[in-house]
Amino acid sequence: MANHEFQYVQSDQKGSKEQIRPSLTYWADAWRRLKKNRLAVIGLIGVVIILLIGLFGPFLSPYTYRYQQTDLANLPPRLTLYHLVDDEYVFLTSQYRLILVEKDGTVIRRLSQTSTDPINKVYTYDYDGEPVEIDFSYRTDPTKRDLGIDFTVTFRDVVEEQPARNVQNKTFIMGSDNLGRDMLTRVMYGARISISVAVIAAIFVFVIGVVYGSVSGIVGGMTDNIMMRIVDIIDSIPLLIYVILIMVMIDKPGSGFITIILTLGTLYWVGMARMVRGQVIGLKDQEFVLAAKVLGVPTQKIITRHIIPNSMGPIIVSLTMMIPTAVFTESFLSFIGLGISAPQASWGTLANDALGGLTTYPYQLFYPSFAIAITMLCFNFLGDGLRTALDPRLRKG
Repeated sequence: MANHEFQYVQSDQKGSKEQIRPSLTYWADAWRRLKKNRLAVIGLIGVVIILLIGLFGPFLSPYTYRYQQTDLANLPPRLTLYHLVDDEYVFLTSQYRLILVEKDGTVIRRLSQTSTDPINKVYTYDYDGEPVEIDFSYRTDPTKRDLGIDFTVTFRDVVEEQPARNVQNKTFIMGSDNLGRDMLTRVMYGARISISVAVIAAIFVFVIGVVYGSVSGIVGGMTDNIMMRIVDIIDSIPLLIYVILIMVMIDKPGSGFITIILTLGTLYWVGMARMVRGQVIGLKDQEFVLAAKVLGVPTQKIITRHIIPNSMGPIIVSLTMMIPTAVFTESFLSFIGLGISAPQASWGTLANDALGGLTTYPYQLFYPSFAIAITMLCFNFLGDGLRTALDPRLRKG
């Protein structure tokens, strides 16, 4: 066998014993994984934006959610203007109201109607003592139908046959509703109402569900069976019946907000209780829990210091996924008249108010529906990302 000569490595040539990657806590590692999920980050950004809009948006608006300007009702987000004089234009609504508008889209006022000629289809409006005539005969006269003109605007013997410009509504960016209220302000206020209901209900669900599920899982036996049968009974009650019963019990005007919170908080906790119970059953036979029992740690401290902290990942995911469900449920109940009542502006209430003019004013339904859809998508994206980041079995890197 050959004689190999070995050379000892000098101390300065030895490899460093420092860790290549610093150790991370559970939550720091979860945050690192969450940032890698693009949809989860988009969802998180969307949730933050929605919360900021709900909290601060109404304060930045020049209007309140209940301020009405009936003369400016049902103005769309974009205005088709006919030139009147100088930098002033007019916009004709579907209700034959003539609105005076500036060149940049700022609404000035409504022009009063002075006369109507139903035979010749001519409406006359007053502009500072001078008549403005709108001729609608182009829609009914067979000899004028092929001209491609909807109506003409005549002022000081000048006839405007085609729109002069199409501009954004500067006064009501999202348009106005059937009472002349600013849609943007009401949608932002609706975000505050819907998110507030969902968050308060989530707190109810967290407290009741975690306590109930923990006690049921840690005690076990007959107590567990009885507690779970109670959960089954509550879960079997239809949502609408539950809401109606609570409304009858409260029976106060304007109690829709309280009704929704009580409904969601006292009904949705059953899912949280089942989930926490499953986590407790899976953890109570672990070595660290058994060691705590041997040392004489009270059951209450075992639950609060050992079991619940080790179950926070699934609990947070469950809460995150519950919030969009609560938002949708609140909107649905308000939509059918069992939730937030007028003049308060919930997204469901706004959608219900817009139903009557769906074909004429579709924007009034589009904006609250879009807000509901975006909110649910953002929370679902965030919830899916949290599930991947917090559940060790779903981690990929």
